[in-house]
Amino acid sequence: MFITFEGIEGCGKTTQIGLMGDFLGTKGLPYIITREPGGTGIGDEVRRILLSPENQEMRPGTELFLYMASRAQHVADVIEPALMDKKIVLCDRFSDATIAYQGYARGFDIVLVKELNQLATSGLTPDITILLDCPVEIGLKRAMARASAASGREGEDRLEMEGISFHQKVREGYLKVAAEEDMRVVVIDGTKDRDIVHEEICKTVLSRI
Repeated sequence: MFITFEGIEGCGKTTQIGLMGDFLGTKGLPYIITREPGGTGIGDEVRRILLSPENQEMRPGTELFLYMASRAQHVADVIEPALMDKKIVLCDRFSDATIAYQGYARGFDIVLVKELNQLATSGLTPDITILLDCPVEIGLKRAMARASAASGREGEDRLEMEGISFHQKVREGYLKVAAEEDMRVVVIDGTKDRDIVHEEICKTVLSRI
């Protein structure tokens, strides 16, 4: 089973993926946790380029194709082999992120982005997508606090440095994806207590395993 976690910066998805992994472990279910961009050696190098604040001059088209390149490597080297081994794959962001960020927020044609996703993923689609939704102001405050605690200075992530309007477009994009694919995408209120969110995610996943 392929489960993806999506949401704006600071929505809590990375924390929830870790909790979900621990939960699956207690059930004796084999799983892996991975992320995008990244997940492979090549993908991690691409991630560094994409998120470095030093690359503010990056063109939107460059950004889009770097995400796709990382995803193609990730699917071939990590996700598909794990699924073949009957493991549950928990992925921090996947193709929906590109639709939200590069499609709705950057302004690329949504149909084009979906076609590129199909090419990069060889048609692979998540079985379940958990969308942790929260107001942009809350998410960015969390993200900046996390960056400050980790590095001693705020604003490390190039995407986190974008303006409020950009992140609002990302959130709206995610909600549009959820509305269009409500059988796959489950929207959960990311402002709730961490443990309550975890319980809701567990119920959602267990009902479909």
